[in-house]
Amino acid sequence: MSEQMQNNPTQVEHEYGASEIQVLEGLEAVRKRPGMYIGSTSSSGLHHLVYEIVDNAIDEALAGYCDKITVEILDGDVIRVTDNGRGIPVDIQPQTGRPALEVVYTVLHAGGKFGGGGYKVSGGLHGVGASVVNALSQWLEVRVHKNGHIYEMKFSRGDITQEMKIIGDTDRTGTEVVFKPDPEMFEDTVYDYEILHKRMREQAFLNAGVHILMADRRPGREQEESMCYEGGIREFVTFINKNKTPLHDQVIYMSGSRDDSMAEIALQYNDSYNEVIVSFANNVHTPEGGMHEEGFKRALTNVLNAYGKKNNLLKGEDKVSGEDCREGLTCVISVKLTEAQFEGQTKAKLGNSEMRTLVNNIISDKLEQFLEENPAVGRTILEKAMMANRAREAARRARESIRRKNALEGATLPGKLADCNERDPALTELYIVEGDSAGGSAKQGRDSRFQAILPLWGKMLNVEKARADKIYGNDKLQPVITALGAGLGDEFDDSKLRYHKVIIMADADVDGSHIRTLLLTFFFRFMRPLIDRGYVYAAVPPLFKLTRGKTTRLAFSEEERDRISAELRGDNPNAKVDISRFKGLGEMDAHELWDTTMNPETRTLKRITMEDAVKADEIFTLLMGEKVEPRREYIEQNAFKAVNLDY
Repeated sequence: MSEQMQNNPTQVEHEYGASEIQVLEGLEAVRKRPGMYIGSTSSSGLHHLVYEIVDNAIDEALAGYCDKITVEILDGDVIRVTDNGRGIPVDIQPQTGRPALEVVYTVLHAGGKFGGGGYKVSGGLHGVGASVVNALSQWLEVRVHKNGHIYEMKFSRGDITQEMKIIGDTDRTGTEVVFKPDPEMFEDTVYDYEILHKRMREQAFLNAGVHILMADRRPGREQEESMCYEGGIREFVTFINKNKTPLHDQVIYMSGSRDDSMAEIALQYNDSYNEVIVSFANNVHTPEGGMHEEGFKRALTNVLNAYGKKNNLLKGEDKVSGEDCREGLTCVISVKLTEAQFEGQTKAKLGNSEMRTLVNNIISDKLEQFLEENPAVGRTILEKAMMANRAREAARRARESIRRKNALEGATLPGKLADCNERDPALTELYIVEGDSAGGSAKQGRDSRFQAILPLWGKMLNVEKARADKIYGNDKLQPVITALGAGLGDEFDDSKLRYHKVIIMADADVDGSHIRTLLLTFFFRFMRPLIDRGYVYAAVPPLFKLTRGKTTRLAFSEEERDRISAELRGDNPNAKVDISRFKGLGEMDAHELWDTTMNPETRTLKRITMEDAVKADEIFTLLMGEKVEPRREYIEQNAFKAVNLDY
């Protein structure tokens, strides 16, 4: 304050007193700052509303009182969640003198998750969930089957519109919640069935024996799936590995508990070169891992090295690294504990150190026992790790060779790279361009202050079928690695990244799509942080140019072409609109390429994001992996979606 006063002597100091403190009554706070409670008001926040209600039903399942949950998208993007749990309490809550049902849906931090034995473990927002969903819904209705009666209560934007009342009799127990998200709060209120289906499938895997029905009841979109996995996370591992070739038939399953905490781990190795570890705490996905993953990784490395020494598979000082031990591994880790400590607002990482110890102990004891009892599987897993170790050493030698070569030649950047003048990576862009012809036009048309161009030629290596040692020195990939400057795999260091926009610019045809997919496979497998941080984009070149008189418009699809054509004709259907088709990037001159695809003011870029790592892994394995039959089935099932492949 004093510094501001010195800079502006005429400023009158503003007293900061009690009147400045704003008290938001009831659920006003949620509507004022929805992002604080559900992360965002975008699609992820919209779907988060459903998760919060389902989490309450899952908590009933964890407590042993619920085995059926139904999630439905109704017409008008209304959500209905039904369970056969005990039903939300309807008696009077002592502190407020109001029915517990009302308190749960109108008071923040009210619920059965704060002690008193309501729930030992829970994955919801610790009593926040139901009231937040209510606050952010245009309307919400809840019906509780309990004590032989059906109790109903209705709300609108968090306010009560119908007090709790008995509307009928029942012979079952459970809760039904129906709500419509508030369009005043969300950018879009249209639910995506696949997003919800994926989450419900996860919950079914994580809660063995619980039946979850996911259904879309919207007219013209009707579909549903009933999911129940008696094998729990064992079946989750099998599901993830369905397009891969397992190295051993049996999924290895281990579990254990201590006090009120428990952990279960399922794993299986396959013949790929990639690891997939998916972890959960109290049924909440922890994409950034945490203590449970740390305990697993440390114990796995120790157990495999000890097994190799004991059985003379590792000689002398030889050992395999953690990275070697995880090559080709698919693993699901699920822990449940009373007081889960999640790091960050989005619960991306588990912080409870006791879970590291618990998981470490389970793996140390039970994996060692399994390998001793199944020596063929033990030898197969260790040989896989030893092969990975040799490949890693070969990759290190290749890497060192390239570094020495660059040092001797005194040139660290690839010869075809046309670099930009700006040195702040946050302000720079690298266009990876298909072909020398388009590369030439891009170099001439670019803004050299911040845009760099790297032309590629020919088909590059499919890294889905190659180890890291085959990538270093590859004449198609090495220029990309060198230009980006951040390394590869576990050595990737995004602080050394030379560009924060990496834009793939390929023709809008089959060959261009293939090149784009090959590059994305490479980034996903060996430069994952590029995608995680949102640095990778695909340029979207236009397909058509429409001209009437002095007016010129661009269209990026046939539908857009027809719409623009009609707009240009206006009230005169017979007016002549010239429509020309762009054939390829290489056939555009520098001016056209700049105007249509590179000018930040007019271009269209698509950011490559990854909501679901498991789904991304599955698709890359399916499309780029060794197995032909699953790829053929996928193409046959989805061919109708691929229109105009020859553009």
